[in-house]
Amino acid sequence: MRDAVVGIDSSTQSCKVLVVDPATGEVLRSASTAHPDGSRIDPRVWVTALRKAWAEAAPGSTERIVGVGLAAQQHGMVALDAHDEPVHDALLWNDTLSAEAARRMVAERGGRFWAEAVGSVPVASYTLTKLAWLAEHRPEDAARTVRVVLPHDYLNHALTGEYFTDRSDASGTAYYSPRTGYLEDVLREYFGRVPELPEVLAPDGVGGRLLPEWGAGPAPVSAGAGDNAAAALGLGMRPGEVAVSIGTSGTVFRPVTQIPTPDASGAVAGFADAEGGYLPLIAVINAARVMASTAGLLGVGLPEFDALASSGASDAGGLLMLPYFDGERTPNLPDATGSLVGVSRSSFSRENMARASVLAVLNSLADAADALSAVSGPAERYLLIGGGSKSRSLGAAAPELFGAPVDVPVAGEYVALGAARQAAWAASGELPAWERRMAASYEPSAREAGTASESWGAAVRRNYAQERRRLYGS
Repeated sequence: MRDAVVGIDSSTQSCKVLVVDPATGEVLRSASTAHPDGSRIDPRVWVTALRKAWAEAAPGSTERIVGVGLAAQQHGMVALDAHDEPVHDALLWNDTLSAEAARRMVAERGGRFWAEAVGSVPVASYTLTKLAWLAEHRPEDAARTVRVVLPHDYLNHALTGEYFTDRSDASGTAYYSPRTGYLEDVLREYFGRVPELPEVLAPDGVGGRLLPEWGAGPAPVSAGAGDNAAAALGLGMRPGEVAVSIGTSGTVFRPVTQIPTPDASGAVAGFADAEGGYLPLIAVINAARVMASTAGLLGVGLPEFDALASSGASDAGGLLMLPYFDGERTPNLPDATGSLVGVSRSSFSRENMARASVLAVLNSLADAADALSAVSGPAERYLLIGGGSKSRSLGAAAPELFGAPVDVPVAGEYVALGAARQAAWAASGELPAWERRMAASYEPSAREAGTASESWGAAVRRNYAQERRRLYGS
């Protein structure tokens, strides 16, 4: 039998299980089970989905499983009673019930306090705000709460019978500092007391052994990670690289060894990574759905949309879209709507509309990348991942707006792959170096020596910034 590790990604949408060769990172088998839609869910559903995907991937049937790792969606609140039963549906990162609690926390303590204490300024995504909501609006459930864990911790318990977590996931709670540990004072202030919390393991730590019911032997189960930290691990990110994930929403993040400069504005979240360092991150709400909505308006599928965007003028003929279709988190414009400016008879074409949509997404992500660079240093190269990265028009335009080379790794389940890589690390004591393959690479256009005129990408960025400030004041 050959050795293998298992990497698990329990996301908002589904549970994915990969069986992976620990020496090479080759995916041997995989399976996925959908999760119910919504922002509030019985966490036991995650265990059912994991069991189904695990059985379909059949880890251990032809391999000797030497390690298991699990990554999951961050921030979700799982409140458990004395019998480890949920006292309330888990409130996920995308649930906004606690928005007022988040605003109160910032008003009472100030953004500077939170940025310096835990690395991030509270928003409704974070676990502490959800606990504050539970204490205020469901006091009977709060009173029955003995233990509070995150989605990845809850599933670790299903695998091993033990509760444990890691720095990356804990750093998204707003009651944990990657430097000093749990902040019991803020839990007492906003939840009324300190519930039982999982141990925070080192990145190469072992939290427990796989229970017999999983049928793959007593393999060590690693600390696990939050989803973005696991993705960085799965990508094998190097110094100077910044990941840009383009899915339903978008994230821009990079692993760094030094503590990032605290951002009191709340734009940059100062999370921890899965290697012992830090993972400053910015999230935007509007990403691939902007392009999908424009494709729907034009009555074309995504391949034809991509062809239209590639055939339009580089700057969309002056047609400029601001992509705040669903409000926005970065910049903080929750009630905004999108805008289209520069409309003229010459610019208002199908090609330019498609192109403007692509540039709108890139401009928004470039804004986020600029804010990230301000607290973590300049980027040398960008990695595009997620469904939106498959767009050739977007990939080709990205280096012009980001002002740096852009690589597009081969499509893969990088969160689950990162969990598998961490499992191999915990099992062997050494973090394996797996080859990273690229689907495409793009370089900024060469500038002619001695020319002072700005590139078309710089002009688009300048015009976008001007219109954003004029229309939204931000």
